[in-house]
Amino acid sequence: MKFLIALILALAGLAAAALVTPYQGFKTETYVEIARGTGTSGIAQELAQDGVIRYRWEFLLVRLIKPSANLQAGEYRFAKAASVLDVFNRIARGDIYYVEFTVPEGSNIFDIARALDAQGLMSAEDFLTAAQNPALIRDLAPHARSLEGYLFPSTYRLSHTITAEKLTKMMTEEFRTQWAKLNAGKDANTNSVVTLASLVEKETGAANERPLIASVFRNRLEQGMRLECDPTTIYAALLENRYRGVIHRSDLDSANPYNTYQNAGLPPGPIANPGVPALAAALEPADTPYLFFVAKPGGGGHQFSTTMAQHEKAVIAYRHGQRKSR
Repeated sequence: MKFLIALILALAGLAAAALVTPYQGFKTETYVEIARGTGTSGIAQELAQDGVIRYRWEFLLVRLIKPSANLQAGEYRFAKAASVLDVFNRIARGDIYYVEFTVPEGSNIFDIARALDAQGLMSAEDFLTAAQNPALIRDLAPHARSLEGYLFPSTYRLSHTITAEKLTKMMTEEFRTQWAKLNAGKDANTNSVVTLASLVEKETGAANERPLIASVFRNRLEQGMRLECDPTTIYAALLENRYRGVIHRSDLDSANPYNTYQNAGLPPGPIANPGVPALAAALEPADTPYLFFVAKPGGGGHQFSTTMAQHEKAVIAYRHGQRKSR
């Protein structure tokens, strides 16, 4: 009997030691994806297969010690030796691996693609291929040419296995959430509003100016005037892979349908991805008589005008201010 008790105590001691002894059965960092609904046994099996723990039974033993712990689904990154107890506690805490990726308001698909590529999250080409397929928002915008405008600007938590298809789905789902709140009871034409909002977003970063910029574009549309919006000219050049950082005369003369210097009405679709304030301004522009705007000298917002004569004076003031600042 004494021998049996001693044996049991010895085994218990070995088991206890095993639970707190660091182990690393992988050569380089490894990632373990725990799917939602996976039980303790399944988690233990995955961890053992990937070399995060030595034996499956060790993890199950910790579960017996901590029966009320809530093991959380997600992707976990393991880069160094850790004990089974530490591994269990990480999963119970939900210490999930992710990379934060921020999309600023007004980013277009080319901006987003470059940022993803620069951070090593995916190639720019892969993202652009997915973003140019409008299937994800076809029900909202039947005539959309791409996902431009519907990749909602926000901060996203991405796993290391993120794909362009998964990311565009996350971003369009966030757009749907925000759009449903803004458009509640309005039944607005989604593509027209998002397109207008994208122009507003690219023209100003000032919250108080967005409804005014939207009113200028709305008033020009109602009077049959061309919008003559520089960012649309830039976007047209981007689509044709000929933009080099400045607008040339050839850009203004381009027949590309996105160039609002040559084509009346709104462009065929958004030229960037607007945030909530720009979308709200496009849904409800300010009630103004303005038809023109130009930057104020010194970068203090925009000067809004009702007549061409007023606008020309504002343009002269802007150019004079530009010369003085050089």
